Amino acid sequence: MSDNIIVVKIGGSTLGNHDTTIKDLVSIQNQGIPVVVVHGGAKIASEWLAKLDFKTSFINGLRVTDKDSLEVVTAVYAGLVNKELVSAIQNSGGRAVGLSGSDGNLLFAEVKNADLGYVGEITKVNTGILNLLINANYIPVVSPISFGSNKGKATLLNVNGDTVAGKIAAALNAKKLIFLTDVDGIYNDSGKLVHKLSFTEAQNLVSSGTATGGMIPKIEACLSASITVPLFSIINGKKSHALLNGLDKQTGGTRIEKQ
Repeated sequence: MSDNIIVVKIGGSTLGNHDTTIKDLVSIQNQGIPVVVVHGGAKIASEWLAKLDFKTSFINGLRVTDKDSLEVVTAVYAGLVNKELVSAIQNSGGRAVGLSGSDGNLLFAEVKNADLGYVGEITKVNTGILNLLINANYIPVVSPISFGSNKGKATLLNVNGDTVAGKIAAALNAKKLIFLTDVDGIYNDSGKLVHKLSFTEAQNLVSSGTATGGMIPKIEACLSASITVPLFSIINGKKSHALLNGLDKQTGGTRIEKQ
């Protein structure tokens, strides 16, 4: 298996604005660079939950998920969003296969915080299915629905997509993890975009409360994967060819790396 793997997390906030992202992914694949895509879908899931009169709340950027809303989130993430992304890649000439964390025993998770409901923390990653797809020159497109356990009972669990991306990147010894989001990167306490951070500096932004909301799980995912993944980028996925620019030119957004 290649040691040059790139993991790309496509945030739910950028879905619907990913025309160049799809082209960029196909371009990367055509260059012979193995790439794994992990996607979110929080915005779309919230829209569907609202249509069905479900209330939505978040704790530190993580969606509180009860049994009924889990069914909706699963349908949106593993169904609608996943298959739309796969279809878009294939329509642009790429080769992709969609799956969730529950397929091929890819991810196993357990409920750690009862306040979040059916939200899991990953305890095991089995990269076998990803390796098969990568070696067959497919782009695995992974939704963050995982097989897991809640109070000893087997169940599907909703797992934060940023966390999934970090765990998969670490398990694959990825060369780089790129987060495509709807902001230009990480800002300091003065509101200024920070272009480069060490792992320690990134941790300080979380502990000091400067990093908030959805940026917290992104930084934490970087930190948890930092043992095996040397480089991370958080960039604005709504900008034209943001992915290729972030990969080739190392420009834009915020880079987190060892210093």
